[in-house]
Amino acid sequence: MTAPHKDDFGKPVGQPIDNWAGCALPPRTDMTGRHVIVSPLDVARDAQQLFDANSKATDGSRFTYLPTNAFDDFAAYKAWLDGMTANADPILHAIIDKTTNRAVGVAAFMRIDAANGVVEVGNINYAPALSKTIGGTEAMYLMMKRAFDELGYRRYEWKCDDQNAPSRAAAARYGFTYEGTFRNHMVYKGRNRDTAWFSITAEEWPAIRAGFEAWMSPDNFDENGAQRQRLQDLRR
Repeated sequence: MTAPHKDDFGKPVGQPIDNWAGCALPPRTDMTGRHVIVSPLDVARDAQQLFDANSKATDGSRFTYLPTNAFDDFAAYKAWLDGMTANADPILHAIIDKTTNRAVGVAAFMRIDAANGVVEVGNINYAPALSKTIGGTEAMYLMMKRAFDELGYRRYEWKCDDQNAPSRAAAARYGFTYEGTFRNHMVYKGRNRDTAWFSITAEEWPAIRAGFEAWMSPDNFDENGAQRQRLQDLRR
């Protein structure tokens, strides 16, 4: 391994990374698990299913911390998806329940910095059919696995409104480390957003991956589908 770089006074200034050449962009291919398929979003295939799945939550609360409000009509929702999928970044994915073969959630790779090996997961919106399911957790595992194991990314980020308690709890459950809050970071929907930052690094990933895989094992669930051990406990 190359010796650490030193400043003008001979003090080490950082651990060198040998032969770093950056990472490839995430491919637009399916990530398939036991319960879900995380698939690059196809508006023609997925839009109506996602709209129908989201309509099961009638109070619009699942959009509180998203950039848009809940969509009352399909045409508006489809137009939004058309705009989102026209961009190179974010790469929006539909989360498809393998049992029903229907799209029940969305998540994206975004703010992709392939040169430095950094990518964020965001634009997460789980319909009621996906919330608090094994498939919902598996989808996050599949996206992490692609970033770290397939593509060699060094850092995987999660950001949310500091007031979004469910999102903060999810980040902790999935193994992200809280790094701090960017105050007055954004204005959206006519209000301030302080943004909480979380990350997982490549060095942390093997233990986090092992925790996911132990949690998702069929042996971890009883005959009623209840978990025997929590994800965060298995990671420890």
